[in-house]
Amino acid sequence: MNEQPKHAQRPEGEEPRRDEDPSPAQPVANATAEPPLASSEEPEAALAASQAHPEAKANHGHPEPPASQAHDAAASATSDARASSAVDAPGATPPSVPIEEPSTTPAEPALSALEQKTAADEQDAAVLDESRRHTRRSFVVGAAASVAGYMAYEWMEKRHSDGMLPSPYRRALETNAALSRGLFQEHALSPTYPLSRAETLRVNGLYGLKQMLDPQSYRLQLTGMRDASQHRRFVPDVTAWAYRYVQAKSSEDKGHDTKTPPPAAESGSANTAEKMAPAPMMKQDKQQEAHAGRMPRGREEAGKSGSTLPTGTPGLLLTMDDILKLPRHELVTQFKCIEGWSQVVRWAGVRMADFLEAYPPARVDGAEPRYVYMETPDGDYYVGYDMEVCRHPQTLLVTEMMGAPLTQFHGAPLRIHMPTKYGYKQIKRIGLICYTNTKPDDYWTKLGYDWYAGL
Repeated sequence: MNEQPKHAQRPEGEEPRRDEDPSPAQPVANATAEPPLASSEEPEAALAASQAHPEAKANHGHPEPPASQAHDAAASATSDARASSAVDAPGATPPSVPIEEPSTTPAEPALSALEQKTAADEQDAAVLDESRRHTRRSFVVGAAASVAGYMAYEWMEKRHSDGMLPSPYRRALETNAALSRGLFQEHALSPTYPLSRAETLRVNGLYGLKQMLDPQSYRLQLTGMRDASQHRRFVPDVTAWAYRYVQAKSSEDKGHDTKTPPPAAESGSANTAEKMAPAPMMKQDKQQEAHAGRMPRGREEAGKSGSTLPTGTPGLLLTMDDILKLPRHELVTQFKCIEGWSQVVRWAGVRMADFLEAYPPARVDGAEPRYVYMETPDGDYYVGYDMEVCRHPQTLLVTEMMGAPLTQFHGAPLRIHMPTKYGYKQIKRIGLICYTNTKPDDYWTKLGYDWYAGL
């Protein structure tokens, strides 16, 4: 063991220098002791010792702590560091962590080709069995559905017919109409188009137009008007008016109604809308009309209207001059046929809303009537409307088309245009307007079509 160094002797009477320690020389353990065996944890031990005893750091101008205290702190830190290094040393295993032994389970032997084929066949058989089970179930469900569908069809076909349509179908149409009214409330406007797109409307259907009307004999019958008796055009029986027809052939193209068979090729003409009412119905109507002194009514396929006026009905007989006094309006809108075609047409005439203001309906039970009924002179064609659609701003009583007066086959002298309805609801050659609170009869509804006919 090395000897500890001694302090050099200072001459007697000489004062000690400022950087010397005036205390007597004492052995310093941490300065003279042999350093411990180096290990990887020694720096950590020293750091721990310095943190435990911060006063052990050498600071300039401050005395060092006693040697015994420093030696004890270093020994304690070194002991803790070695204990920690014993746990953290490479290869050391914590006593609480069990060591897993390698598995001794033998590997499964590979299946032979025969065994693999057998397993595949078993899987195929299971899939095939499941497929057969589902196929049988599908056939059973399909057969049951077919039987149920056929029985439902037979049930509906044998129900009470409403206008050549089984009542379940008619109720479905009425439900659709109610939904449409709820969504659009008869106020939605149809789109308008530039005049350059307009064209002459094709002729499609001559119901109530087969004879050429004498314009001088035309009168618009109006019933159900408020205070009608006070109007100068009032008569006690509008049905007594007799329309006159001209025995002349028109050179106007009749077109072709796709709801009737096309004419023979050799005929050279297109006689459209030649479907007539059944003979027994025609005979009965002729007898009734002859007894009443009127022309036969309802001579087309749908027969006589159930809403036609009885004899002795009071009202107004309006002339075309009375109608043309109302403000004139023009529209360029689309005419849509239920058969699938459409055309953009330029229309001009009087708004139905203005007509209703000039000739207001009489109130029924304190409210305005719900419907408007129209028919051609002598009642061969007839249509019913909701009052709301008649007040629609685009509903026109048309007097002109494409800048010219209406022709015979387009409904002269007065027809209606409703861009919110299909073409079969747009009656031509209006002879009667009737305000009513009873849902009116409708020509095509009697033949199985929708009464509402909204777009």
